[in-house]
Amino acid sequence: MAATSDLYLRQIPIGPMANFVYLIGSRRTRECVIVDPAWNIDALLEIAAEDDMRVTGALVTHYHPDHCGGQMMGFRVPGGVAELIGKVDARIHVHKIEADGLKKVTGVSEGDLVRHESGDTLELGDVRIELIHTPGHTPGSLCFLVEQRLVAGDTLFVNGCGRVDLPGGSPEQMYETLTGTLARLTDDVILCPGHDYGPTPESTMGEQRRTNHYMRIRSLDDWLRLMRH
Repeated sequence: MAATSDLYLRQIPIGPMANFVYLIGSRRTRECVIVDPAWNIDALLEIAAEDDMRVTGALVTHYHPDHCGGQMMGFRVPGGVAELIGKVDARIHVHKIEADGLKKVTGVSEGDLVRHESGDTLELGDVRIELIHTPGHTPGSLCFLVEQRLVAGDTLFVNGCGRVDLPGGSPEQMYETLTGTLARLTDDVILCPGHDYGPTPESTMGEQRRTNHYMRIRSLDDWLRLMRH
């Protein structure tokens, strides 16, 4: 990142499932959003405060509890967006398809949400965050592109990709996301995954195209055979 950039970005490992939470904001305005707040909201707010940043919103990649708090299929995660908006004046940004699932899992209300389409942007100072719809792990999964960094949630990991066998998952949509939508990103884009599952906490899209088996499948038929196993 160039020294003259207004971008503030921190990758924070948190929770027992090796999650990564991200703070993204503007150094000039001292405002930031939290990507996928869960597990320990006080700790995340304390990190932002130590950096002299004020949290003004949350971006949610998808509605699974380890990324937004709440309960699903008997699995409960503390913290999350419901706790966050109880502590700071913030709105929750989510894809319109994912919004109802997010409300069910976390208990937040419609008035707490901003429903988005793919291609929408959020601006903080000179920092522009583009929201990219990347279904497959869930129907309304989002990735966030900011200054040649892709914050990918559970869509793409370093040398892996998100599961497609959970409710709402689709192997066909994940294949299109990886080989179509994300294939348009240049090799120098830095991948910032939602979990620390790989050999490194970050990679580049170019490196992933060379080393990530899930990005090297040549046909949908081959992909479906892989996913069934």
